[in-house]
Amino acid sequence: MASAAIDFTLGSRRLLSVPRALETWAFTLENVLAGTMPPAPPLGPDGLRVLSAPTAQLGAVTARYPGLLAGGRQDYRRHYIDMGGSFADYLAGFSGKTRSTLRRKAKRLAEVPGGYSVTAHRTPAEIEAFLAAALPLSARTYQARLLDAGLPDTPAARRAMLEGAEAGRMRAFLLHADGQPVAYLSLPVVGETLVYAHLGYDPDWARLSVGTVLQMEALEQLFAETRFRWFDFTEGEGAHKAMFGTHWAECTSLILLEPTLANRTVLGARRAFDAGVSGAKSLAARSGALGRIRALLRA
Repeated sequence: MASAAIDFTLGSRRLLSVPRALETWAFTLENVLAGTMPPAPPLGPDGLRVLSAPTAQLGAVTARYPGLLAGGRQDYRRHYIDMGGSFADYLAGFSGKTRSTLRRKAKRLAEVPGGYSVTAHRTPAEIEAFLAAALPLSARTYQARLLDAGLPDTPAARRAMLEGAEAGRMRAFLLHADGQPVAYLSLPVVGETLVYAHLGYDPDWARLSVGTVLQMEALEQLFAETRFRWFDFTEGEGAHKAMFGTHWAECTSLILLEPTLANRTVLGARRAFDAGVSGAKSLAARSGALGRIRALLRA
């Protein structure tokens, strides 16, 4: 069982986090595509966190735990890549304009002093080297500073990555430019699926699209292995995921809490907060200020 949190976020900034002791019921991409359910775990003291369940099966999911309070629901397209073909086949799926844009971004990065290079990391020793470079870089990203969503820097996380590498179940990549690491990508392997766990980049290099360049370089190497069937972008939406994904599935994440007064209160507050944020977002979009507000929240 792990400690989870009910977050109150505004854009990319977490304003408040209410901890809860929850078990996690996570659906792999292979579960979603096959229409199967992973074993349902026992409840934690406060309830359960459901991750990436097929939206069409949500009724069956909640029926396993009657009497609990549902909240924090997020519906989204779970993007993924079908890696059954070649990298050339994958590229052919992009429009000519998109392929041109991707080539232009790589060319622009190659023109910086010293150019750029990408290193692949899969053995335990290589993963240690990856972490030595990626962890300091992750601490600089807005995901780590504002959302605590950077590359995890705990003994348990390190042990899991090293054990995965020992079993051949880790792939990681670093993009180096001007003699320093500027972007990282961490991909645990589950079955035939690469899981998009963490992508981060130095904010000073964001204008050169280093995350996009790294994604393409990594995919070319991963397609060449001819080992993987799927690349899973996991829960949540995003322009990056939508652009690189070839398919998507309708999924839902939510929490199921014991019906205590404290839990009713926090879920009610979350619903009111989300409604307020949605209303403010609509107003900002109509006024043309939404882009400026998002930039301020990331600062």
